[in-house]
Formats: sequence, structure tokens, C-alpha cells
Amino acid sequence: MDLVVTRFDHPDARKLNDAVQAEYAERYDSDGDITPLAPEMFEPPHGVYLLAYDPLGRPVATGGWRAQRAGEEGYLDGDAEIKRMYVVPEARGLGLARLILGRLEEDARAAGRTRMVLETGIAQPEAMNLYASSGYLMLPRERHFGVYRHEPSSRCYSKPL
Repeated sequence: MDLVVTRFDHPDARKLNDAVQAEYAERYDSDGDITPLAPEMFEPPHGVYLLAYDPLGRPVATGGWRAQRAGEEGYLDGDAEIKRMYVVPEARGLGLARLILGRLEEDARAAGRTRMVLETGIAQPEAMNLYASSGYLMLPRERHFGVYRHEPSSRCYSKPL
């Protein structure tokens, strides 16, 4: 697999973003993730966006991080928030999510971030298992962050860098 840094608005990134949004909509019976995201949020050194390509050049996985600061949404100074981790169904089970997660952690650490954070939900048990098995701890409800911090199905995780 070829893992490349790209922009969040690259055509292949948009294609996979549309796919993950459709999956969120189906799993949560919703319109998808309403978290506001913009390409500049993922520009180094304040973030990065990755795409994985299979040997035939097809985009098969994605993920990014963006810098966060303390504020009303519950983030802390030094946070790097993971967004849009996704692997297309036909490429699942190959270790791509773990590969991308590791690269995101390395990049955020090199950029001076001190903690990785992410929000997922109970309709994504495979994501919850990935993060737990990668050293992330589920935060208590009163320490949740982000757009979905008050949603009962939301689960927030963190890991010191």
C-alpha cells in the first residue's frame, strides 16, 4: 500500500469522505457527521491528511488529524484530533487503519502535539476496538469534547503522545 499526504479537498479524499459519510448516515440513521471540516484544518504543521492507495492506484483508506486548543467544546491545548478514519469495505482486515493511526500519531508528535483525541460512536464497535487496542482510553462523559459531546451514543478517547 502507498500512503501519501494529501489535501482534504483532493478528489480521492472527497470520494472517501463521501463514502464514510454514507456509512455514518446508515449506521446512525442520520445525515452523517456534521462536524465542520475545511481543507486548511489539515495543513501542516496544524494537521495532516493521509490517503492509502492499493497496488492498482485505487484510494482505499484515509485519516487525518487537526490541531485543537482549549475552549468551549472541551478540547485541551496541545490536542490533535483524529478525523475521517475510514477503510473501504473490500480493504478491511489488512491493517490499514492501524497503519494510518500510527502515522497520524507520529506526525502529531513531531508537530508538538501532546495528546491524540477522537470521537466515535457505539455503532462503530470495530473503531472502538481499534482505539482501545492501540492504547487509547475512553474518557468519562464529563470530559467529552467536540460536536457530539452531549450525545448518548458518543464515545471519546484520548492517548498521550
